[in-house]
Amino acid sequence: MKVQSLYRYPVKGLTPEPLNQATLTPGRCIPWDRAFALAQGEAKLDPTHPAWISKTNFMCLARNAKAALLHTSFDEAAGTLTIAAPGGGNLTASPFTATGRATLTSFLTAFLGEETRYGTNGQAPQFHYFPQHSFCDHKTQVVSLIGLGSLHALEDAVGAPRDPRRFRANIYIDDIVPWAEFSWLDREIQIGGARLLVQERIDRCAATMVNPDTGVRDANPVKELQQHFGHVDLGIFAEIVAGGDIRPGDAIQILT
Repeated sequence: MKVQSLYRYPVKGLTPEPLNQATLTPGRCIPWDRAFALAQGEAKLDPTHPAWISKTNFMCLARNAKAALLHTSFDEAAGTLTIAAPGGGNLTASPFTATGRATLTSFLTAFLGEETRYGTNGQAPQFHYFPQHSFCDHKTQVVSLIGLGSLHALEDAVGAPRDPRRFRANIYIDDIVPWAEFSWLDREIQIGGARLLVQERIDRCAATMVNPDTGVRDANPVKELQQHFGHVDLGIFAEIVAGGDIRPGDAIQILT
């Protein structure tokens, strides 16, 4: 088994960035993964004490399929985020300054249009960054992994391709039999110089319906998984317990 590809998702709900290498730290996600997010106006988010809240509080593919059409690039060295909308209209701004976040908020809410949501007291959406915080779908910071054997089993069952990007994993695993990763629960695995503890299976949601190229809901992997396999799970969450570098091509070993 080996790492076929490695990704981070700087902005929650927006496009992935392929990585040639990532340095993992215990208890943290991949650096800059889900580091930024647009909270909708009714989001139950306390900026003074940011904590995990459900993805539906934010711009996300489960609620905002058209967000798949926005292409993002995060430049760590420059400290800037670039977002390109279909048909033109690129924006580059700093997510680390109040002015930059306000600019990003305006750009994203204009793109969402009628899908922009306001709070009961008129609270407007707001683009956020909190140091050391990740807007991930898990209540703790983890890495998500998908065995491509499992994805291929789903494709074989439905008789159609299902783009891996629908499932928004950090690590895609090659040379693995279908559903083998489900047997790793509560076990440690070694990837490159890092060690991870597998915590749980990932139950899938409506975000997987969205075609990452067109922004159209043109398939229903949740229904397909239930119909063909009796569950709605694809992939696993793992906590980093010993840090180190990982890269595409790294072997994956089961330690315990």
